[in-house]
Amino acid sequence: MSEAEARPSNFIRQIIDKDLADGKHTGIHTRFPPEPNGYLHIGHAKSICLNFGLAQDYQGQCNLRFDDTNPAKEDIEYVESIKEDVNWLGFKWDGDICYSSNYFDALYGYAVELIEKGLAYVDELTPDEIREYRGSLKEPGKNSPYRDRSVEENLALFEKMRAGGFEEGKACLRAKIDMASSFIVMRDPVIYRVRFIEHHQTGNQWCIYPMYDFTHCISDALEGITHSLCTLEFQDNRRLYDWVLENITIDCQPHQYEFSRLNLEYTVMSKRKLNQLVTEKLVNGWDDPRMPTISGLRRRGFTPGSIREFCSRIGVTKQENMIEFGSLEACIREDLNENAPRAMAVLDPVKVIIENVENDETLTIANHPNKPEMGSREVPFTREIFIEADDFREEANKKYKRLVLGKEVRLRGAYVIQANRIEKDSDGNITTIFCSYDPETLGKNPADGRKVKGVIHWVSATKGITADIRLYDRLFTVPNPGAADDFAATINPDSLVVKKGVVEPSLVDAEAGAGIQFERTGYFCIDAKDSSKENLVFNRTVGLRDTWAKIDDQ
Repeated sequence: MSEAEARPSNFIRQIIDKDLADGKHTGIHTRFPPEPNGYLHIGHAKSICLNFGLAQDYQGQCNLRFDDTNPAKEDIEYVESIKEDVNWLGFKWDGDICYSSNYFDALYGYAVELIEKGLAYVDELTPDEIREYRGSLKEPGKNSPYRDRSVEENLALFEKMRAGGFEEGKACLRAKIDMASSFIVMRDPVIYRVRFIEHHQTGNQWCIYPMYDFTHCISDALEGITHSLCTLEFQDNRRLYDWVLENITIDCQPHQYEFSRLNLEYTVMSKRKLNQLVTEKLVNGWDDPRMPTISGLRRRGFTPGSIREFCSRIGVTKQENMIEFGSLEACIREDLNENAPRAMAVLDPVKVIIENVENDETLTIANHPNKPEMGSREVPFTREIFIEADDFREEANKKYKRLVLGKEVRLRGAYVIQANRIEKDSDGNITTIFCSYDPETLGKNPADGRKVKGVIHWVSATKGITADIRLYDRLFTVPNPGAADDFAATINPDSLVVKKGVVEPSLVDAEAGAGIQFERTGYFCIDAKDSSKENLVFNRTVGLRDTWAKIDDQ
């Protein structure tokens, strides 16, 4: 099977295949055009994988272009974060980074051309009046009293706008199309507005800025984009996209195609709502590991490959749907199960004293049970160890395969131990479990043939390292928080639980962000921001199994 045959097809690939076969294009040129007004989220990852992936598969080109026409909401911090995210996902843009602001001179010239053709006019209605005049889905709009100004007057007024002669909101440039159009986007849309704000790329060179719908199609044409891909909410805007290009003097005529956006359960994808979470400190920044941002997922321990695989699995269609959060978790779980080394950590420690251990020793334990090429690590085995509190019971039935008073269990990678007696505090809580071990059971069953079925993890109490273990969970308690009257009211109060755990000493040298399976517990990584060798912080990426699946079925 060829590489082309192995690729999952979709309607966009079918369009490209036909365009190439018909000779409409000799190659393809796509673009990823984020607005630098926030951090990218998993929905943007779908667009990144689509645009850059198509360019790779068809040996074409893909531009990274910042749609930077609204300096009031933009910041160079967002520009840098977006560049980092694209690179981290494994993609490289062709040529230099593009900015819509690179084309401000050309855009101004095209606006003048529309005025000269009688297809644009300076309007002095207030923003509220413009909305009022626009009409509704049921009622047509009505013409602005300024709509029939002469070409000469409009040219002079537009130059006055550029020169700073109008206050913000006092004048704008509108395309002259059709106030009775059944598509509201075609009812004389605003294409330039006054903004006295310093731009992160052009400084104070401009005080008028073009609108997205005017800028985007022209930017595509200037860059030679062949297939301009966007989400379905821009479907009606395609009419304006085409109208602008048909009415200016420009060679390239790109075409816009729409696909369904990514909707993921237990998250919000609205930048406005994500920004609200950050500004109201409902989360700890854009890269909070509970956020659906690419930087948040990276910090939580997701890998680029797992996100690319997720985007591949959900596909590209025109049907709106809601993707289960478990689908995303399944991708990272499969990745880390295969590639993450194993280690041991105890999240709710209770002390075990193995009374017949006389000397500490060092055990060699494989880093992965099925991959000897991943090597091994040294783990200290000492007289005092910690095990999980719920791995011990004073009494239990036969289904309980962990440590029970008077019975045996195997320590992972070590020996068989037996619980002999316990100590409790004044409240009745177990403080210490006194055990003995069988020194002949390292890597083998007891010599007398007795069966020991259970295996539990453990950490040396004297040589283990304390660490903050952050148990991250879904940020919201309902599958579609965006539909709630107050989405913030549906935040999961247990979306972050911090445990004071103990980890094996080999983890002090773990690489930030690199996945590790804590045996029997889940997949974790060192936090890239807050962790240090003096104070280790681990983030839970995902559990060993989908615990929410049972909840959703109830």
